[in-house]
Amino acid sequence: MSDPTLSFDEAMEQFDPVLGFEVHVELNTKTKMFSSAPNAFGDDPNTNVNEVDLGLPGVLPVVNKAAVESSIKIGLALNCEIAESCRFARKNYFYPDTPKNFQTSQYDEPIAHDGWIDIELEDGEVFRVEIERAHMEEDAGKLTHMGGATGRIQGAEYSLVDYNRAGVPLVEIVTKPIVGAGRRAPELARAYVSAIREIVKNLGVSDARMERGNVRCDANVSLMPKGATKFGIRSETKNVNSLRSVEHAVRHEIQRHAAVLAGGGTVTQETRHWHEDTRTTTAGRPKSDADDYRYFPEPDLVPVVATREWVESIRAQLPEPPAERRKRLKAAWGYSDPEFRDVVNAGVVDAIEETISAGATPAAARKWWMGEIVGRAKVADVEPAELGVTPEAIVELNGLVEGGKLNNKMAAQVLDGVIAGEGTPTQVMEARGLVLVSDDGALLEAIDSALAAQPEVAEKIRGGKVQAVGAIVGGVMKATRGQADAGRVRELILEKLGVNA
Repeated sequence: MSDPTLSFDEAMEQFDPVLGFEVHVELNTKTKMFSSAPNAFGDDPNTNVNEVDLGLPGVLPVVNKAAVESSIKIGLALNCEIAESCRFARKNYFYPDTPKNFQTSQYDEPIAHDGWIDIELEDGEVFRVEIERAHMEEDAGKLTHMGGATGRIQGAEYSLVDYNRAGVPLVEIVTKPIVGAGRRAPELARAYVSAIREIVKNLGVSDARMERGNVRCDANVSLMPKGATKFGIRSETKNVNSLRSVEHAVRHEIQRHAAVLAGGGTVTQETRHWHEDTRTTTAGRPKSDADDYRYFPEPDLVPVVATREWVESIRAQLPEPPAERRKRLKAAWGYSDPEFRDVVNAGVVDAIEETISAGATPAAARKWWMGEIVGRAKVADVEPAELGVTPEAIVELNGLVEGGKLNNKMAAQVLDGVIAGEGTPTQVMEARGLVLVSDDGALLEAIDSALAAQPEVAEKIRGGKVQAVGAIVGGVMKATRGQADAGRVRELILEKLGVNA
């Protein structure tokens, strides 16, 4: 049973939200943060591990220089100060996916601190989010809970642990408290995580695939009564791994907190689990403070020194910032301001760019992604990328339309088949028998039948009411199950009736 909530409008009438985000970014280095084990996704469980990852006696960690460089890139892209010297610490806690019984992280000496990022919302309003820190650490392993109905530890009969992810390099980006977002807080949450994902993907430091956990967000929410200045007690929804879920989780927590406070209760400081199927959260564990982790400097690692020369050489290698890239793409594609904003808001800038690179025109790429795929994603309540349509498939499908083998209606059916996993556009077209009828002989037979069935319409057309031709075209399309070339059908009808278009 889910916790009670107020409506979002009621919550906004009584309270002001305060947000905070901890976004964990997995780096795509070849090896792990402190060991030589491969950093790879999808391999058999417990194959990408070695003695360091498992914390066996007598082993010593070694810092991955490439991971440090990637961390500096992220810090610079977030307008952070880069520490000339920083160090690692041990964050002590016991959990089965942490074989060392501590996580090697950074505490009071992060590599990057005091930055900011400007977030553009859907209507173009810009909201500045201040970054407190971006620090380096290692990821934990992955637990799979077996035997339960939900896949969570509650009700499970046993758990399996895969240590392949243990030790994978992470950068955790922590914001300062975010106030003033008001009712746009859920939208800002989504836009912020989207911007972080865009930045790290643009830098080339992470694959940034949220469905794989490359980017995960812990979303902190608290409420203040209208007019108050003291922050409320926060909850932290852990490991949210899609943009849609981040927005929904923040909205739900605002409504849940509001119900507790409006009823005279006290919010519990705790972690929460997000449930995508019900779009609700459930309690995890009481939220620990830093003292509970007994941080102390990692004795097996020396401080990391980032000389100014090294930092500036990294800065010189940074790619074009995402905001400048968007400006360049908009001009190159010839999209209007509203058209490009819709593309950005739909999260398909990369998809359209890749589709154009694969051979489509900007107009064709936008037609398919915005006119077909985004709509299907909304109906399925998923991100467009989750439908599994590749840029190459879009180019192939568009080529079938432009080559006269499919009309737009048939192409939409082919697209549905591609999404359903039936194969490439050509394979789906052939398997479903969706080949456009453009042979004049076959079309003329269908036209004769349609004219014979509607002689009064034929007379209207001969009398100069050319717009009535649509009824005959419709009859032909019905007879050919929508597989006729409608443009050619219209031409042949007018020729047959001796009427100039």
